[in-house]
Amino acid sequence: MNIISLIVAKSQNDAIGKDNDLMWKIRDDLQRFKKLTSHHVVIHGRKSYESIGKPLPNRSNIIITRSKTYEALGAFVCNSFNEALELAKQLEHHGEIFVIGGAEIYRQSLPFVDRMYISVVKANFPDADVFFPSINYDDWKCIEKQEYQKSEFNEFDFDFLIWERK
Repeated sequence: MNIISLIVAKSQNDAIGKDNDLMWKIRDDLQRFKKLTSHHVVIHGRKSYESIGKPLPNRSNIIITRSKTYEALGAFVCNSFNEALELAKQLEHHGEIFVIGGAEIYRQSLPFVDRMYISVVKANFPDADVFFPSINYDDWKCIEKQEYQKSEFNEFDFDFLIWERK
């Protein structure tokens, strides 16, 4: 059976982006993202995919778009989250599947997610234009928390948390 996970870096006010880009530079978080998602299936929306500009290497990339004619060289294209999830299960063969954004894809995935990897940047970004959806944390148990300090490689203090559905 597959584990469906989402992975996100968000601020204290749930901001995840502005102008189709991240709002911070945190090397430790990017390295963790790469380590966790490498050699797995990643599901992302078209806008998130286009902000990256290419399929993420060493992963099976599934892009969700409403466009019936959209093409992404080196990636699979689906027209709904359910279609993407079914394809991911075929590709992953009992491993972990990662939902990597953006906001609408996170929202659609929440009923299916078993685990959440959440990095909380200890700052607020009121000028953000994309936000992570609200979560009822009563349905979740935090199984790991690590705190990181601002450094030359991490623009802000941040916490890394792993949540599993109760």
